Amino acid sequence: MPLPYVQQVKGLSSLIAKYRGAILPMAALGLIVVILIPLPTPVMDFLLMISITLSGVVLLTVMYIDGPLQFSSFPSLLLGLTLFRLVLNVATTRLVLTQGNAGQVVATFGGFVAQGSLAVAAVIFAIIVIIQFVVITKGATRIAEVAARFTLDGMPGKQMAVDADLNAGSITDEEAKRRRSEITREADFYGAMDGASKFVRGDAIAGIIITLINILGGVIVGMVQMNLSLPETLRRFTILTIGDGLVSQIPAFVVSVAAAMLVTRSASKTNLGEELLGQLTSQPVALILTAGFLLVLAVTPLPKPPIVLLAGSAVGMSYLLNRRQQVVLAQASAAKAKPPVERVEKHLAPDPMELNVGYGLVRLVDRKQGGDLLDRITNLRKQVAQEIGIIVPPIRIRDDVQLQPNDFCVKLKGLQIGKGEVLPGHLLAIDTGSVAERVGGVETKEPAFGLPAVWVDESARHLAEQRNYTVVDCSTVVSTYLTELVRRHAEELLTRQEVNRLIDNLKERAPKLVEEIVPNVLKPGEIQRVLQALLRERVPIRDLEVILETVADLAPRTKDTEILAEYARNALARTLCHQHKADDGRIHCITLDPGLEQVLIKGIERTEQGTTMTIPPPVQSKIVQAIRTVVERATTQIRGKSPVILTAPQVRAWVRRMIEVQLPTAAVLSYNEIVRGFEVESHGTAALTDES
Repeated sequence: MPLPYVQQVKGLSSLIAKYRGAILPMAALGLIVVILIPLPTPVMDFLLMISITLSGVVLLTVMYIDGPLQFSSFPSLLLGLTLFRLVLNVATTRLVLTQGNAGQVVATFGGFVAQGSLAVAAVIFAIIVIIQFVVITKGATRIAEVAARFTLDGMPGKQMAVDADLNAGSITDEEAKRRRSEITREADFYGAMDGASKFVRGDAIAGIIITLINILGGVIVGMVQMNLSLPETLRRFTILTIGDGLVSQIPAFVVSVAAAMLVTRSASKTNLGEELLGQLTSQPVALILTAGFLLVLAVTPLPKPPIVLLAGSAVGMSYLLNRRQQVVLAQASAAKAKPPVERVEKHLAPDPMELNVGYGLVRLVDRKQGGDLLDRITNLRKQVAQEIGIIVPPIRIRDDVQLQPNDFCVKLKGLQIGKGEVLPGHLLAIDTGSVAERVGGVETKEPAFGLPAVWVDESARHLAEQRNYTVVDCSTVVSTYLTELVRRHAEELLTRQEVNRLIDNLKERAPKLVEEIVPNVLKPGEIQRVLQALLRERVPIRDLEVILETVADLAPRTKDTEILAEYARNALARTLCHQHKADDGRIHCITLDPGLEQVLIKGIERTEQGTTMTIPPPVQSKIVQAIRTVVERATTQIRGKSPVILTAPQVRAWVRRMIEVQLPTAAVLSYNEIVRGFEVESHGTAALTDES
């Protein structure tokens, strides 16, 4: 191809691309010109061929797209093509009635397609109109109506599903916007198709009426104006009129088929040809049965060659498809058998919690060997949710060859936080302080609370229980220890993601509360720090509604999470009292000497940067030792149960910080956290003997 010609083509394409926005308005104006001004027959032939070409392009485009939304402009295009055909029908009618000649295209459809026979032309025209009007158009219209109705009805549910995925963190904001846009576009498309299908139906009706009018008008023009006989008039004008009808109805028929194909497309990832062929040939047995049916027909008087040819083709295709499926299955089996390539990225994020066991404890996990540890861990997560109010993340269990056979360890985010040993086939007899007589066995310490215990044989269970031991199996020992570690490290398990999950759960019960507080008053990060402060002292956060209501009232005045946590504790006072009451219904406690409390109050210094303790470390050590002495004495008096430390509200948080290292499980309550109805019994007062 000469270079100048190529440059001209490129220049023309660039010009079209530059002014493509003006093409459609110019075409609309051209329709008015076609109606008003008689056109030469060559121009009319060109326009009619454009109509036929566009209908073919539309049909093939519908076949090759992967989904309806890829052709979202189809309703507008359908309207444009319908108007284009109607305008051409008006123009050709004028030429037929005025000149008796509408161009070669109309003459060809009237002569060649109908073989010059009026009856043949009329029958072909009637068949096309009936198929289009009764079958294609009616079915497409009904499908468009149903699709539009169901799409609009399902739109709120789809939007809520997108919002749920976004809140859960499954998708990003960009993906959520894309999905919402796609849902909106889908609803708009099917709504537009519901309306556009009416144009197709109206086009079919208009084609019938226009053809009948043209025949009647042709008879009048031929007999009145041209003085032709009735047979000559019918032969001349009826053939041309039906040819004109065929020229308009055949493209209309093609476009109607395209519209029906488009609205019947389901969600798929391939074009229509690949989808139909793939699904139609997915079952080779169907081809075998079809071949058998054809061979049965071969014994009838029907022609044998096409039947035998089709039966053989079905058998051959079935064989090839069966071989292909076997190859695909073999490749899938080989890929499945091939060890997957380990991704290095999975080692970047440690598991929230892990339980590693030695090979001697694997049977505790294996249900086939009677192990129930997995079920106990499931119950553990439910128990923690009911008691504390947090959702424990899934605990991954691994066998660790580096551990001793009977050892186990617990890891939090990849770091060990606890370790213990159990003896499979034995029971742990725990001395809770009321043992009358000891039993023989392997001396040890109960891992969860450090109580003295003995490993005994299963046959000695009855004897140990008679002597007031608490007897548990190995799975119970591990699960109890795991539960206690979860309680100790609950604040570390409460991540930002878990806080958002708790807020979403609360939103279902109290949507107005969450809408008012988050994030206008408190951000999720601030709520997380308040909840972590409560969990640090083993305060349940199950009543999240009360906690948020309390801190929301105070949040406009201060953002200090420690102060907010203290107010939240006051709101949960009844919960704290129930948590620390003994079996006799009383709250056993020790108190601080008023002089000691004054020392603590004077040592608290509040600045713009926060609150600090100015008491010298030696004095703090004496205070901690005094409290510890009284606590240990009281623990002995109340038979092993640690008493509550009762203090003034101003120093409660600081007393807890000071004793946290030496008395990690001791609870510290303030006087205003004791509600009415609970009896308090004091077992001593901690005081400084040497205040110097």
